[in-house]
Amino acid sequence: MAAPQARRWGAGAAGRRRLVLLSPLLLVPLLARPAEALVEGLYCGTRDCYAVLGVSRSASKAEIARAYRQLARRYHPDRYRPEPGDEDQSPRSAEEAFLLVATAYETLKDEETRKDYDYMLDHPEEYYSHYYHYYSRRLTPKVDVRIVILVSVCAISVFQFFSWWNSYNKAISYLATVPKYRIQATEIAKQQGLLKKAKEKGRNKKSKEEIRDEEENIIKNIIKSKIDIKGGYQKPQIRDLLLFQIILAPFHLCSYIAWYCRWIYNFNIKGKEYGEEERLYIIRKSMKMSKSQFDSLEDHQKETFLKRELWIKENYEIYKQEQEEELKKKLANDPRWKRYRRWMKNEGPGRLTFVDD
Repeated sequence: MAAPQARRWGAGAAGRRRLVLLSPLLLVPLLARPAEALVEGLYCGTRDCYAVLGVSRSASKAEIARAYRQLARRYHPDRYRPEPGDEDQSPRSAEEAFLLVATAYETLKDEETRKDYDYMLDHPEEYYSHYYHYYSRRLTPKVDVRIVILVSVCAISVFQFFSWWNSYNKAISYLATVPKYRIQATEIAKQQGLLKKAKEKGRNKKSKEEIRDEEENIIKNIIKSKIDIKGGYQKPQIRDLLLFQIILAPFHLCSYIAWYCRWIYNFNIKGKEYGEEERLYIIRKSMKMSKSQFDSLEDHQKETFLKRELWIKENYEIYKQEQEEELKKKLANDPRWKRYRRWMKNEGPGRLTFVDD
């Protein structure tokens, strides 16, 4: 009897030791805080969207829509009438119930949102993932970003086109007032007999104002056809618009790479002499001028640049110093510049003065 009893005591002690060892593992799930699937601020908050609409999780779209319409008619603020048993419910609480029903329907009517919601119910422990999916869908633009970019680029291109046309017409109107161009355009119009048509008599006789406006338009049209305006006031081209620049960007990039490789091969490796186009390009880069600015220069100016060999760095530095000295002389002889220097010397930029100059 003593031996079996000793074995029982031994077995009991071993069991107690095993229980003591396992007890911390048993306490872990008891101490762990249970995750809640329904979170305030997500979807229907702490209410189950299915329970709000009174449908099961296996309900079809038609059943969800039918339940929503019934509840919306019942709790709509403009049509709400307390039913028997709802006497304690105020219009404000009915409005809150209507908003909750609408939120539940918005959540369950969309397949993707419903999948996210069902996943949240099945995996409540993935707390941060639920927040990410919820707000990523809410904050995602409803319109495709590519459409927005395309419409914006088109709008900018249209604005560019009309702005350039306005600048071009202003330049033509100005040139029509310059005697040099106006006289030449008038002579061309007389040779072509365009001014005689403007002064027709008989039934088609026009008033003086109409004749003057028509002659002005004839002169402007001749100036447009005979003068090639360059620079910022040049005639707008479709290919210069932003939309076409973006479309042609890959072509321009490939062309530039090919041009640059030819430049390196011809002038750096083989040591060929620069042509006229290459020389003007180097001069333009040295002057830090854009292509439109450089194209707006007169032809005799470009010829002067070529004669002085300004594509050579040393020659350009000498030319630059000469231009700076010439500018200083002009400013020294300018009366306005003299008044400005005198004012800076006597009054200074930090003083309050009522001198007209």
